[in-house]
Amino acid sequence: MHILNIALPVPLRRSFDYAPGNNIAIESLKPGMRILVPFGKGKERVGMLIGISNHTNVVANKIKKISSVIDQIPILSKSDLKLLQWTADYYHHPIGEVIFNTLPAFLKRGKPAESKKVYYWCLSETGKNFDPQTLKRAPKQIALLNLLASHPHGLALAEIESQLLHARTPLQALHNKGLIEKIESSSGPGTPTTDKVEIKLNNEQRQASKQVIRSLSSKSVFLLDGVTGSGKTEVYIEIMQAVIAEGKQILILSPEIGLAPQLIDRITSRLQTNVAVLHSGLSDSERLQAWVDAKTGKASIIIGTRSAIWTPLKNPGLFIVDEEHDLSYKQQDGLRYSARDVAIMRGQLSKSPVLLGSATPSAESLQNVQLEKFSLLTLNKRAGEANTPSIEIIDLRNRAMQGSVSQTLIHAIKKELSEKNQVMLFLNRRGYSPTIMCHHCGWIADCDRCDMHMTYHKRRNTLSCHHCDHQIALPNNCPECNGEQLLELGHGTERLTETLTECFPKARVLRIDRDSTRRKGSMELMINSINAGDADILIGTQMLAKGHHFPKLTLVGIIDADGGLCSTDFRASERMAQLFVQVSGRAGRANKPGTVMVQTHFPDHPLLKSLISNGYREFANVLLQEREQANLPPFSYLALLRSEAHHQHQTREFLQKASVLLNQQGRQMEIFGPVPAPMEKRAGKIRMQLLVQSNNRSLLRQAMHTWSMAIEKLPAAKKVRWSLDIDPQDMM
Repeated sequence: MHILNIALPVPLRRSFDYAPGNNIAIESLKPGMRILVPFGKGKERVGMLIGISNHTNVVANKIKKISSVIDQIPILSKSDLKLLQWTADYYHHPIGEVIFNTLPAFLKRGKPAESKKVYYWCLSETGKNFDPQTLKRAPKQIALLNLLASHPHGLALAEIESQLLHARTPLQALHNKGLIEKIESSSGPGTPTTDKVEIKLNNEQRQASKQVIRSLSSKSVFLLDGVTGSGKTEVYIEIMQAVIAEGKQILILSPEIGLAPQLIDRITSRLQTNVAVLHSGLSDSERLQAWVDAKTGKASIIIGTRSAIWTPLKNPGLFIVDEEHDLSYKQQDGLRYSARDVAIMRGQLSKSPVLLGSATPSAESLQNVQLEKFSLLTLNKRAGEANTPSIEIIDLRNRAMQGSVSQTLIHAIKKELSEKNQVMLFLNRRGYSPTIMCHHCGWIADCDRCDMHMTYHKRRNTLSCHHCDHQIALPNNCPECNGEQLLELGHGTERLTETLTECFPKARVLRIDRDSTRRKGSMELMINSINAGDADILIGTQMLAKGHHFPKLTLVGIIDADGGLCSTDFRASERMAQLFVQVSGRAGRANKPGTVMVQTHFPDHPLLKSLISNGYREFANVLLQEREQANLPPFSYLALLRSEAHHQHQTREFLQKASVLLNQQGRQMEIFGPVPAPMEKRAGKIRMQLLVQSNNRSLLRQAMHTWSMAIEKLPAAKKVRWSLDIDPQDMM
């Protein structure tokens, strides 16, 4: 008797047993194939075959037969399934949800695992030499020519229409004039035909590259610790050339969608090979195409954000995690995995090296270097003629201010603009004002669904909660006392933009945050505009702080350095230091010297003084010593059980019963809680949590496996929404 073990996308920590149909040859079935099976009353679901056995615990007459086989050959290899099973075991998440969360949407719905030909529009040879300004009476055609000029590899129609409304008519007009052409492709936009750009590596870059290249086809993990602007990307490319020469593939993870285009451009200018791109901004068909190209080996290089780590590779040779410290690599809902840690496991399973790059390595990675689990590579000097920027502290106490900007910083901006340089101001708070308060009675605009103030967005004239996305129109009068004077307290990027526009009316001010980059492709257009010199003052959140290279940028102003200095989260100081260094690293990356000016009410704060005097590496060494003394990660290991429900007694009862189950195991672990979450009310739900700490990772893993299976059977678990987070990075 043959039993098929099928994983289904349901929140149950088990697979399901089915019998093959009468007309299906068991020899034709392989793990990794999708199978259509009956599930529930009169319903069918797409499942994944993960094993074939000859025994089952299901009564013989209760075993259902599969409906049909979707795939002729497996879409997931044995190695892929092994990784997904490890993920389910390590993060204690249902195997079916793990598998189907990693697949493109079309494959989840049972559609064929094959790419379709897509048409890409690009400039013709005539168009490349054409002056768009001769089309003054056709502004849409000019805009389209400029858009395609900034995408030499071509754009699909959907990408063009997402950036330019009603683009089909000007497309046809330019095509009729011979200025643009349509390219048919089944493997993405073509690679550039420009001559290969050769970059001469310095000694540090060359030594780092050689060390990794010597370890190809090994399970080695390298931490590339390079100061901002030291040329880590050039090291990546040098190693990638050696990997491609061996006929193998490279998977590169980038923390932000906005960083992917410039990374692609730098790589394709050096390496003449097919590149597949995977991120949340793609359509379902584009995602499937990139997925298939990676699986079949058509694409030698795969670049993507967090979820790209699940992309199957025909012949893996190298995994790169750029900005490995970044919090965005940790999924914060559903399957709460760390893409960095999964990448390390992929390297182990495929016997491929993993390269982690950062100017501000995480405490976990630095600890692994000390334990000799990772090999350390260092780049201490900026590439080319660039020098490390100087840092100045601006004491805001009793200072005259223009909005949120000190006069000292305004004078510095004026000086840089007079010399035709670019300036960047960093404020990690979008919107106009984070708080609206009534001047008469003290009423504050709070979110009805969360324990948070609502942020005022002046352009939309709305109050918005940045945690649940609840929005309302700004009231004309106070809802409590009918007072007419509503005060705008605090500053966001929208208000900062208004202030700078008033101070420098002739300057071109560009704001980059989640609000200004909602439209597909808008971030890339803005970056191109900055590099072309079409912006004088850049205002942005952390979207602008990571990895970008702006040669004309000489001054960085950190508007509010105090936010990360006062926090109850033990990781807050590490994150603050990383962000501080990353933002500072945008200044002076070319041949002009850079300056960083930091506004603070705490100029003598030890964190700021340590960073400025000793740099990030010394700060990180002290941080690790403090963590060891306090027995905090990475010297201990955490698991966080979260629970939310409409009523507090439901979530409290669930966590109390879960705590009893864990205590019954009798293992040496510390249990904290149940306690309210730092933000107790969110999106209308009451949230509580239970923190588990252990000095033994293996012991914690065993305990969490038994615990999660027992929790699932609790009657109280059906009344709440709960999740188990292994190695939590955010306690909110």
